[in-house]
Amino acid sequence: MGARRRRWPSTRWTSSARRSASRVPGCSGSTPEAPPPPASLAAHERASVCSQRLTPERGLEHELSDPIAAARADGRTLLTEVESKQLLHDAGITVTQARLATSADEAVAAAEEFGYPTVLKVVSGDIAHKSDVGGVELGLGDGDAVRAAYDRIMAAVKAAEPDAHVGGVSVQQMADPGVEVIIGMTTDPQFGPVLAFGLGGIMVEVLKDVAFRIVPLEPRDAGQIVREIKGYPVLEGVRGQPGADIDALEAMILEVSAFAEAHPEIAELDLNPVFARPDGAIAVDARVVLAEA
Repeated sequence: MGARRRRWPSTRWTSSARRSASRVPGCSGSTPEAPPPPASLAAHERASVCSQRLTPERGLEHELSDPIAAARADGRTLLTEVESKQLLHDAGITVTQARLATSADEAVAAAEEFGYPTVLKVVSGDIAHKSDVGGVELGLGDGDAVRAAYDRIMAAVKAAEPDAHVGGVSVQQMADPGVEVIIGMTTDPQFGPVLAFGLGGIMVEVLKDVAFRIVPLEPRDAGQIVREIKGYPVLEGVRGQPGADIDALEAMILEVSAFAEAHPEIAELDLNPVFARPDGAIAVDARVVLAEA
């Protein structure tokens, strides 16, 4: 069974890509038919400053080799959440680290190492919306809770998606919440990698409030793409809610742009959601799709 993909708003994609192309010297104003946008799909260090761009000279090829090689060896283009987060973490992008557990005992051991509260998520390339099938358990406070949650996930997924291949669960420490945003990338056949930014979670599907830029982005582009969405006032803080760390968001956008530029073997990338908080930004779910070999 193939992985089912959650689509970006196609009308916004086409018109926004056209506007982005018009800003790039040498690009015509015409826009080809857009490819399927990235599947959607979520480290505790502060995002690095904008000037710290990722390049091959910083050792990314060596760091990325294992998860990509494993996927290629399996004949897969879709990386698991655990593999995707490993790539991003090794590249310096702030994510919640995750570990694959194939049994309740392994899940408890990983949770004890990460610390509580813990999150469990089903790992399956056949399941696009994990929470819709009972594949996510949040706020698990001890080993007994983790063990029971593992069993619930396996039973729920088997009942909802009996034909899905399940590789286990992803174990990760629960992150402090924030405004949910999405940072994504897809590859356009004419323009190459295109980065997208918008409100995350289900809001990207409901509000269709997404902005686009062609990779590579410069600091000015990162500032513009964040402020271009209609939901930007939410990031500034509304009705007494604290604002998000905009500098950290812009830094993450530039890191993702540089990551995509340095690695053309990655066709699609989706960080959704990213929690934008007053003290930084962290991706709590991630999805990477490789180009066909």
